[in-house]
Amino acid sequence: MHLHIVGNVCVDTTFRLDRFPHPGETLNAAEHADGLGGKGANQAVATARTGADVRFHAAIGNDAAGAWIREQLSRELDISHLTMLPLPSDRSTVMVDGRGENLIVTGASCAKAFDPLANSDLLQSIERGDIVVMQGNLDPDVTVACLRTTRAAGAMTIFNPSPLAAGHPPDLCNVGLVIANAGEAAVLTEAAEPAEAARVLIQQGAGAAIVTLGAQGCMVAYGSGQIQRIAAPKVAVIDTSGAGDVFCGCLAGCLAAGIDLAKAARIAVRAAAISVGRAGTLQSCPDRREMKTLMETTEAETA
Repeated sequence: MHLHIVGNVCVDTTFRLDRFPHPGETLNAAEHADGLGGKGANQAVATARTGADVRFHAAIGNDAAGAWIREQLSRELDISHLTMLPLPSDRSTVMVDGRGENLIVTGASCAKAFDPLANSDLLQSIERGDIVVMQGNLDPDVTVACLRTTRAAGAMTIFNPSPLAAGHPPDLCNVGLVIANAGEAAVLTEAAEPAEAARVLIQQGAGAAIVTLGAQGCMVAYGSGQIQRIAAPKVAVIDTSGAGDVFCGCLAGCLAAGIDLAKAARIAVRAAAISVGRAGTLQSCPDRREMKTLMETTEAETA
């Protein structure tokens, strides 16, 4: 089984400061650093660290940043499915305050132009039983087409509709599992409570739904109507910016390993809890040894 992560990759420049600047104000950051980023890349690396056979489909520019991205990704996974476009590589600026909260702005020329069905070998590399994971960074119409086409090819589809596309409510009819945080789920469903939002996401077409709740864990809803609450361990928060991607990537990798959805969500919650106790987005992701330990210990606890 192959696990296809279809999305974006960028260079993240992270600034750490005590508080966010007000409009018109300039602040000096305590520190700053460049790192690999983009929701697609973050999830691809997290998935690869679970031991899954990952194929990452994304676009980079024909520039120095694109070459740097390739070199960084090659340390984690197969980069043969990347597409090079005649555009500047994507970049994000991430500000993290003293409480660990973050603000992110992204320049996404490659992500906006990338059509995996036309610009990559995605469809040719799909086999029945594979898993396809997408986020909200690509053009909404392209995302809908990819989910529809890969599901028709026999893949299980997972969709994390983040960031939300204004004026483009996602089509969940070809989504086997949708993963959204509480704020996104509320916008998508107009439901005040996470459990109700999860139910509505299924009514909108998803086969199953997970609503992540930060420090409170997550809510798992099944097509049968069953709702399950999974608690998160209590940790000291340093930086939340990578937690959602760690959750999605870890969960997808666990499903590829044959772990059921409830256990996979429990492992993913614990992986995300590790990540918020560390600085950085991708840098905060548990490594392969930590992922292996999480998967083995959680499986043993629930056996």
